[in-house]
Amino acid sequence: MAFDGIMVRALSAELSVRLRDARVTRIQQTEASELLMTFRTLSGTERLLLSANASLPLVYLTGDTKPAPDRAPAFSMLLRKHLTGARFSGVTQPGTERILRISFEHPDEYGDLCTHYLIVELMGKHSNIIFTDDTLRILDSIRRVPGTMSSVRTVLPGDRYVIPEVQEKKEPLDETREGFLRDLLPTDRLTEAVSNRYTGFSKSAASEMLFGTSLSEDRYVSSLTPDEKERFADVFTAYLCALREDRYAPSLALNAHGEPQAFSAMPLPSFEASPEYTVLSFTSVSELLERYYRDKNLMTGMKKRSQELRKTVETLLERALRKQDLQTRQLQDTEKRERVRHLGELLQAYSYELPVGYEKVSVTDWETGETVEIPTDPDLSIRDNANRYFDRYGKLKRTNQALTEQLIATQEEVSEYRSLLNSLSIAENEDDLSEIRREMQEQGILKAQAEKKGKKTANARSVPYHYRSSDGFDIYVGKNNFQNDELSFKLAEPKYVWMHAKNAPGSHVIIRAGNREVPDRTYEEAAALAAYYSSLRDSDKAEVDYTFKKELRRTPGGKPGFVIYHTNYSMVAVPDIRGIERIL
Repeated sequence: MAFDGIMVRALSAELSVRLRDARVTRIQQTEASELLMTFRTLSGTERLLLSANASLPLVYLTGDTKPAPDRAPAFSMLLRKHLTGARFSGVTQPGTERILRISFEHPDEYGDLCTHYLIVELMGKHSNIIFTDDTLRILDSIRRVPGTMSSVRTVLPGDRYVIPEVQEKKEPLDETREGFLRDLLPTDRLTEAVSNRYTGFSKSAASEMLFGTSLSEDRYVSSLTPDEKERFADVFTAYLCALREDRYAPSLALNAHGEPQAFSAMPLPSFEASPEYTVLSFTSVSELLERYYRDKNLMTGMKKRSQELRKTVETLLERALRKQDLQTRQLQDTEKRERVRHLGELLQAYSYELPVGYEKVSVTDWETGETVEIPTDPDLSIRDNANRYFDRYGKLKRTNQALTEQLIATQEEVSEYRSLLNSLSIAENEDDLSEIRREMQEQGILKAQAEKKGKKTANARSVPYHYRSSDGFDIYVGKNNFQNDELSFKLAEPKYVWMHAKNAPGSHVIIRAGNREVPDRTYEEAAALAAYYSSLRDSDKAEVDYTFKKELRRTPGGKPGFVIYHTNYSMVAVPDIRGIERIL
């Protein structure tokens, strides 16, 4: 869902309550386009995060702090001069536009009460934070917009603030039921009849509004019967009624991997109806936004930080796969070696009666009784031709042996690179990446970085995931090959249950069983974890092998995390870990 006008309206209502009569105690410009304002309220401290980032504009109350630059930017110094100690006196939203105007009251240098406004425009690449006086004269902004950047509106000190030009849409809160019905266009789809005509409504919000009403969002207005048009109007006016009365239901939808998929200040019925999603409810819009953007930033940040490692491994994997394909084809060519040897034996057996000087000779194969034509060199004797076939057989045999060994080594490389990619996909923090980087250095994939003279750095240590089953059993999941090896051969005892996705790169999963019998439900939950933390996590189902730890053996001469076992069972699991309690 978008950070639309409805979300801004809900946020405005929340700020009006939580910041009532609050005093500004601190202002930090934590990033080039971001502010963090600290308020003292009657109930404690509140922190307001405001961002005009072009790709991620947002506003919400947060409990987190952020480091400020050593040297404060000019914009934050201006705000500190005028707003430190100022009283929050309200927040307004022009209609349902994506704009918040936060007002502050404070005495001027003569002791007279004056007002300043902090205007936050949440409009994608046009987002901005603008500081004005009580006449809306711009004092400064976090992003200045001169005439060379925009011919429509400048944002410079001394300019008078004007609301950005918006599309010609109607204000929904002023709409009547009759006006809604009167202005319906026959050529509009139902979602477009709302999102294209009214400010504040994204298409996704209109879609959620219609879900479950028997009115398909893809239908055209022209296809509606009179009764259906009335029902459409009823749904729209009921939605507006909830907005006018500030009745919100902040909701966050998580996909099967626990990743944030959508958020809204209103319910998300389409996600609630889908078994693929879990919808969380929040009492606070700020709490919802903080959770959503924290998780999104974590995912985005980890992808960026692991990008270089991932690119290195993907390049090596592509190279290894090409080598594997070439070796496989070359190995297939050596499969004719026994046929070559047999042709040599036929020539040798019939050498006393075959003529010389022909490019091919015909003999009867004693194994099949059929006549076989054998190519020969006319300049050589039959026995010399037979020896050439034997020499060729010997070469093919040696090539087969060498290629078999090389192919096994290449397949191990492919497995290692795929395992590293899986580890990178589930890494959650810098320690996880550091451990993967160390593994790559020890395997010679990356060059080890030399330590600075006189300075030693300890190896980063991340810890395996720790879950607890519904039956109270501890379940551990390795994040990388080092942890897989440690879990399987150091932590696990002989009677602990070991699990792994069948024939796929993935984590080792250990059920800490001890002498207790493991219930079926715990097996199912552990198998779900094994499937989820593998390359099969996006599959509908995955086959999982399980056995006791005592059946595991390290691969002879193998690398950490690679094991062999000959006694095991298998079960099918769904890679969905929602509902399994995570401890660490």
